Amino acid sequence: MTETIAPPTEDLFRADAYQTEAGAVVLAVTETEKGIEILLDRTLFYPTGGGQPGDTGVIVSPSGAETRIMDTRKGSHPNAIVHHTDVAPAFSVGDAVTLRLDWPRRHRLMRMHTCLHLLSSVIPAGVTGGQVNEDKGRLDFDIGELVLDKDAIESQLNTLIAADHRVGQRWITDAELEENPGLVKTMSVQPPRGAGRVRLIDIPGVDLQPCGGTHVARTSEIGPVRVDKIENKGKRNRRVVLAFVEA
Repeated sequence: MTETIAPPTEDLFRADAYQTEAGAVVLAVTETEKGIEILLDRTLFYPTGGGQPGDTGVIVSPSGAETRIMDTRKGSHPNAIVHHTDVAPAFSVGDAVTLRLDWPRRHRLMRMHTCLHLLSSVIPAGVTGGQVNEDKGRLDFDIGELVLDKDAIESQLNTLIAADHRVGQRWITDAELEENPGLVKTMSVQPPRGAGRVRLIDIPGVDLQPCGGTHVARTSEIGPVRVDKIENKGKRNRRVVLAFVEA
């Protein structure tokens, strides 16, 4: 029996992280032990990866019925993205549907993800792990002999945020990345290679590193943050936890 290869999902969030609604065509609906997986020809929904959770929202059928998407993840085939729900969808394969993103949640994730990039520029140490959440985020650093000052880190972060730096993206080839290994700050996770090019998030004069996540357009959009705590995670490892002041 020949296995059907899933076609790549057009990832609309790469081109415009602020797009909240779009049309798509249903390619597959598969029941699994963990629920129902929906494959579309294109999506606004970011799949879990790089420490950023998958997006949530709804898929609206041609009749107007909404199916709640609880999570979005990468599929078993390269560049396929699947949308997870726990109810039978109100649409079928071949239907043209409408995607509506849970924008308030996504926007908070974008703000925190960009803020963690700023944090990695403030602390001159390798990153050993990280996680983006709606109200908090954290990075783990291999600090060596470096001593972290909570108040100083918080002050530097909020200065960068208030400076309203532009946040952009550009692409380099796999070969260019190999020639510039210093671009990769994450020690435990390497950016994906093999597609021929790698996406960089560029905050001019502040930070430049490979990243596939969604980000705000200007640092001022992040809003004030605080260093919630700095945790000792080993002889050389420190975890810096950030939170939005509004939270």
